[in-house]
Amino acid sequence: MADSEPNWEWYRSFLQVLETGSLSAAGRALGLTQPTVGRHIDNLEAALALTLFTRSFDGFAPTDAALELRPYAAGIAATAAALRRAASGHGAGVRGTVRVTASEVIGVEVLPPILAALHGEHPELVIELVLSNRADDLLHREADIAVRMFQPVQQALVARRVGRIELGLHAHKRYLAARGLPRSMEALSGHALIGFDHENAYIRRFQEKVPGFSRDRFAFRADSDLAQLAAIRAGFGIGVCQSALAARDPQLVRILQRQFSLTMDTWIAMHEDLRASARCAVTFAALAAGLSAHGKSA
Repeated sequence: MADSEPNWEWYRSFLQVLETGSLSAAGRALGLTQPTVGRHIDNLEAALALTLFTRSFDGFAPTDAALELRPYAAGIAATAAALRRAASGHGAGVRGTVRVTASEVIGVEVLPPILAALHGEHPELVIELVLSNRADDLLHREADIAVRMFQPVQQALVARRVGRIELGLHAHKRYLAARGLPRSMEALSGHALIGFDHENAYIRRFQEKVPGFSRDRFAFRADSDLAQLAAIRAGFGIGVCQSALAARDPQLVRILQRQFSLTMDTWIAMHEDLRASARCAVTFAALAAGLSAHGKSA
């Protein structure tokens, strides 16, 4: 390996070429010319004494070495972004950038008014919102604060349980007018059900509590909670959604409430190194208050 330390810009170009498969596409994404990106790749390969891409008329195909280096380069990118966010928070008052990660439904349906009120109080605060359910994004510094529907167990995190969110079966009035109201869980077999496409750990625990609510019974399958919620609102059929969200829409009806009621704990977490950060502290507090109120609004 050469003695020269690779430039961060080379890693940045490396990640974009990995993502796009070509120098021109990577250049467009980065705002650089194609020759500049090409020089970055050549310089990085020379500095590491590795061949990172196989060149062909189809584009740039990553070698095994490139794929092995990818998570390390991504870690450098995340750390660099976290450094910029931390630097942006220095100065008088609450200011700077806070990167928040949350699930699709929470991020789209619940957080915007909470974050709007927060920004109204602190107009120099910039919010970056990432929709993700990954458990390790805080440790990798890909976000400052995470909203999760499970208890974070990693060390080095500050986590607080802020409430519980109830889930229930709901359908649009239009669907129920056409298909009738089921009076029992068994009667659901005659209805169009909305549910998941692929199983995960939470869904397996969910199925233990609700036997028979399985993939082969669904008329609409999607792993996106937002897509499922949209299908319920469109009158496609009966599906599971947060009761507090359904209560906002008078056209949605909760069914079989006594037979079907699940709850999810809501947690907020951030890296312990951010305890003293004013920008993160006020955001953490605002999210805790807003999500606690959301859990009680059903």
